[in-house]
Amino acid sequence: MIEKNAIFIDGQWVSSAGTGTLTVINPATEEPIATLPRGHADDVDRAAQAAARAFETWSQTTVDDRIDMITRIADILDSRAEELARTITSEVGTPITLARRSQAGSAINDLRIAAASLKDVVWEERFDDTIVRRIPAGVAGAITPWNGPMRMIALKAGAAFAAGCTMVLKGTEVAPLSSFIFAEAAVEAGLPKGVFNLVSGTGPEVGEALATHPLIDIVSLTGSVRAGSRVMELASRSVKRVALELGGKSANIILEDADLEKAVVDGLSDAFRNSGQVCGGLTRMLVPRGRLAEAEAIAAAKATSYVIGDPTDEATTLGPVVSDVQRDRVRGYIQVGIDEGLRLVAGGPEAPAHLDRGYFVQPTVFVGDNRSRLAQEEIFGPVVIIIPFDDTDEAVAIANDSDYGLAGAVWSADPARARDIGRRIRTGRVRINGAAIDMRAPHGGLKRSGVGREMGRYGIEEYLEYQSLIS
Repeated sequence: MIEKNAIFIDGQWVSSAGTGTLTVINPATEEPIATLPRGHADDVDRAAQAAARAFETWSQTTVDDRIDMITRIADILDSRAEELARTITSEVGTPITLARRSQAGSAINDLRIAAASLKDVVWEERFDDTIVRRIPAGVAGAITPWNGPMRMIALKAGAAFAAGCTMVLKGTEVAPLSSFIFAEAAVEAGLPKGVFNLVSGTGPEVGEALATHPLIDIVSLTGSVRAGSRVMELASRSVKRVALELGGKSANIILEDADLEKAVVDGLSDAFRNSGQVCGGLTRMLVPRGRLAEAEAIAAAKATSYVIGDPTDEATTLGPVVSDVQRDRVRGYIQVGIDEGLRLVAGGPEAPAHLDRGYFVQPTVFVGDNRSRLAQEEIFGPVVIIIPFDDTDEAVAIANDSDYGLAGAVWSADPARARDIGRRIRTGRVRINGAAIDMRAPHGGLKRSGVGREMGRYGIEEYLEYQSLIS
């Protein structure tokens, strides 16, 4: 059992003003693996004051100084990459082979991209005798989720530090150990005291205190629509800036001339990564009606090919969902699909037959239409619905018939045609023919998927304001 008994404020590990503790559960074994302090609003106040003091000097550092610091933190995390991957596997249930690449490796790379992107920011422009500057927005409050515990810290802290901002972090209480590793790396790297502060705790106690604290200038949250709406409401009372990366119900449009097997397999791989606990997962698969039977067969074969089980086993390709609450929620949605009359292609609401413990869900595929709850509501589990369409205009209309607008994909033998279709989709990101995500490109959504962008230069700019010097 790991026992964390301090939070990190002003460069020091200190006791929390809160008296309670929180327990971390391993989702594969259902056993407790760690405890940590249940932080209090008074902790947020101390952390915000420390961050405000540190802002006076950190905001005046040079671009080269900030590049060096972020790079040092990335290097330290790289030296602990295997430990970090195994920690995330124990907290979240991500299979270890994927945790190394998509959790630990990607987080380290996100920091390196933040450092490199500093050179791309236009810090100052001149119009005759007027100078327009980009300046740090101030003290940032960050609230990060459990599905990518280190990645989301790296994206927010890397961008904030790069911009010259200081930060108070509320790491997720469900998978919090990554946030303590990040704080340790910041200390080892020599980050000045107060630039980064960590208060562990719950959303109602710590997150809401961050959103309302008068010394916090910008709040960045990755989480549910409900959490984002609450943060936006609270932050508006003191007119804070907010950046929200929320849910998704992303469409994967497979046109009639596409390589169907490649498109279906890639789409399911995207939707089922991290056991479907990804906001940008391609959970609606749109296929030509005339090729529906082919798509069903390919999807069934892919879904049943997953190796489900112990996420520490190198052979496992699908781990558990993060909690018993999440397991019951996802299985409940699968039952809703059955009750609504959707056609079940693979999976189902039952536990995998060979597993008697752990929060496991079968990878599940349905066929239905876009009016069903499974097509409209974010499930956040390994569940995909295949939706047939008759022509391209209908496919675009179905893709856009959603409260969300985070991600999407288009497949066609003609890349130019696919890009033209992509331009018609109301989402923040569209992948063409399975192209890998460019981590320098902006990530964020439209509609209920949030406001603001992360990654690369665009993520840094979320933490900058304009200032005009007119003479």
